[in-house]
Amino acid sequence: MLSISAVLPAYNEEQVIASSVAAMVKTFEGYKADYEVIVVNDGSRDRTAEIVTRISQENPRVRLVSHERNQGYGAAVWTGFTSAVKDLVFLTDGDKQFDVDELSLLLPMLDGADLVIGYRKKRADPPLRLLNAWGWKLLVNGLFGYTARDIDCAFKLFRRRVLDRVDVHARGATFSAEFLIKARRLGFTIRERGVSHYPRPAGQATGAKPAVIVRAFRELLHLRLNLDADLAQAAASPQTTRRSI
Repeated sequence: MLSISAVLPAYNEEQVIASSVAAMVKTFEGYKADYEVIVVNDGSRDRTAEIVTRISQENPRVRLVSHERNQGYGAAVWTGFTSAVKDLVFLTDGDKQFDVDELSLLLPMLDGADLVIGYRKKRADPPLRLLNAWGWKLLVNGLFGYTARDIDCAFKLFRRRVLDRVDVHARGATFSAEFLIKARRLGFTIRERGVSHYPRPAGQATGAKPAVIVRAFRELLHLRLNLDADLAQAAASPQTTRRSI
């Protein structure tokens, strides 16, 4: 039986979170999987937490984990990762820009691999976000070597044991880059697969805000300065199973 945790970070997604969770549940039910859907409410100021709480009362396999205040995208993802208890972990955003049925494209590729990560075949974002993403990929790949075709694509599947070795410090937009860089450096096998991407149906993206961008550069500099020490510590430390606080 497929044992899998889905992690959906969400910030002010009251308009779409119910349909996002419903789509994930429907996909897992189709697999007859042993599953859980973890929605991480990152300090939303709307009814996101209330809506997910109601859903979880109807379906105990849906879990809400909340931050009292907004901590950043990476913090939400890390909380979800370290809350997961199933054998596989699947990341997708709560904003309904991906088709979760395309998980079927990733699952077969996990045979003989540790991570399968998506890349958006045609990214449905405004021109400024596309330009920012292009520059960010050039910077990350330039500093650390090839990391991924689409570093920040929120469509990733991996074995939970990866978290026993990969410790991510970034809590903002650098999270995905750090996660993938460390996974590659520690010898995990990564495969990539193209997936569909759709315009955001509701709500607002926050990735292009100046404060988010400044934080990302600070976290990237911290990673550049501390990567070797982090990897040495990971190699020397015994593997442990992490759980969120």
